[in-house]
Amino acid sequence: MVNIRNLDPSASPLDYYGSELRRLREEARLNQQQLGAVLFCTASLVGQIETAKKVPTRQFSERLDAALMTGGHFSRLVGLVLRSQLPTWFQPYAEMEARATYISTYQAQLVYGLLQTEEYARAVLGVENPDWLDQMVAARMERQRILGREIPPVLCVVLDEAVLHREIGSAEIMRNQLAELLGLCDHPWIQVQVLPFEVGQHAALMGSFNLLRFDEDPDLFYAPVYGGGHMSADHQVIRERAVGYARLQAAALSREASAALIERVMRERYAHQSGSEVA
Repeated sequence: MVNIRNLDPSASPLDYYGSELRRLREEARLNQQQLGAVLFCTASLVGQIETAKKVPTRQFSERLDAALMTGGHFSRLVGLVLRSQLPTWFQPYAEMEARATYISTYQAQLVYGLLQTEEYARAVLGVENPDWLDQMVAARMERQRILGREIPPVLCVVLDEAVLHREIGSAEIMRNQLAELLGLCDHPWIQVQVLPFEVGQHAALMGSFNLLRFDEDPDLFYAPVYGGGHMSADHQVIRERAVGYARLQAAALSREASAALIERVMRERYAHQSGSEVA
């Protein structure tokens, strides 16, 4: 039999997913090849997921729920699996981010993770995580699902103008990423502003940071550091960073002027490379 390995369901969300897949497949009296045919995938893929050697996608999980009539069991479980693929040091922040009702962020070098296209995320994460790239990208895309909720968090983003000019991946990837940002200009719960180069010194010269607000829990401050991240609920830190963020928003271009700058950079820097043009 293909891919037989005993799993400890308590070892990780991935192991639990695999053990549940095997249990329910066997209850349905299907072998891996038969289930794979129903799911439009190979028996090998089914076996790799059952043995926790491969991370399932959300699409796979939705098809699995339909095939085995589980009532959405795997679609709910896959979120835990994908979040578990995030770096250990980042998981506490991701959990708090998913609960936040208001997120404000300043990004000095990159588009904020919740707004990255899959291709942009793949280029960013591939620099230091080539062996785990698919899992990391899937986990980042899973984080973005909070923006599609019936009541999503309010998201305010201030991007340094350098973010627009730093070519990540390729010109095509950057065109698509900037187009994604432009598409958010009329979003009711997302505000994107650009801090232009001419501002000079500003309230976030120390680097990127995020502020999270919650309905019931204390506010949180988060700043990424190399190989980790710093999170704090200290009242004085929150107070100082909240004032700093308000100053950043005041110094940044308006929502409309930011969109105009994003479009101009997209046209002038990325539009005519590889024979492509922006409509």
